[in-house]
Amino acid sequence: MADEAIDQANLEAWFASEIDGAQPPLEFERISGGRSNLTYGVTDSAGRRWALRRPPLGKRLASAHDMGREHRIIAALAGTDVPVAPAVALCEDESVNGAPFYVMDFVEGPILRTKAEAEVSFGEADRKAIGERVVDTLVAIHAVDPDEAGVGDLGRKEDYVARQLRRWHGQWEKSKTRELEVIDDVHRRLSERIPEQGPATIVHGDYRLDNMILTSEGEVAAVVDWELCTLGDPLADVGLLMVYWPEPGEELVALGQPATLAPGFPDRAQLRARYAERSGRDLSQLDFFIALGYWKLAIILEGVYARYAAGQYGMVDPGIEAFARLVERLAEAADEAERRG
Repeated sequence: MADEAIDQANLEAWFASEIDGAQPPLEFERISGGRSNLTYGVTDSAGRRWALRRPPLGKRLASAHDMGREHRIIAALAGTDVPVAPAVALCEDESVNGAPFYVMDFVEGPILRTKAEAEVSFGEADRKAIGERVVDTLVAIHAVDPDEAGVGDLGRKEDYVARQLRRWHGQWEKSKTRELEVIDDVHRRLSERIPEQGPATIVHGDYRLDNMILTSEGEVAAVVDWELCTLGDPLADVGLLMVYWPEPGEELVALGQPATLAPGFPDRAQLRARYAERSGRDLSQLDFFIALGYWKLAIILEGVYARYAAGQYGMVDPGIEAFARLVERLAEAADEAERRG
């Protein structure tokens, strides 16, 4: 069945013209996992493979779907200790495929989205090591000097949290499908007690286990989904990683069984201790950033829910109503974490 996000003929002509050695005809396969920008595996007649990223169909929030920005980030990080998929080409001419897109080399390897995938792919000792590498890779991201990497102008370096609170509350106003008083209340409380920010670093903005491709040995082959990356307070990434790392008996932030519930993965306290040791940063205000992470994720998923419900990802899955309930649970978790902090 044809995919309305892919203009087969135009893309084949573009690949043949812009990518050295590409040999149409091409096969396009939507890769599961992304709930915002769309990712496709592309295979040419010679078996060479790439990944193509484009925004979702329909109306979109431009700042969250900037292909040129995302391409620039992974191209800049290619010369650092941060593992990324090699950038190949960027197309900002919307006449080619209806929206800007970029192409990168296809990185082979498992992505651990579920508990079952983690248990099938790796043993307990390997899962412990993978969890440690998740932390070490985040430390590596935060150790990159933005100016030296050529992305020092990616965003304002100061007042990161205040800007995030304004931005995401604005996104909530644009995307919400109903009123949730707790979203506004947590926004007010967080705004009143923003911690002092240290030196700005690159902030991934959506850092989690299933946004990385692993090797068969459990090394980190590539960190992906840089669409929310900016400059700011690195503790925002640490807080969000805690949000995305539920422990057994706590499936708050996942639809289904997330990979981190598999035996062997370090728990949150171990992740926190390793990050503090490896980075040298003070994590005494981490609960603030955990609250910010839950709140931000609630708003992101409300936007995803709104786009799914409007048919921007194609056929509407009846199970999408679970997203609406998840948004409410995340907002409640943000409220609890803020009160802890």
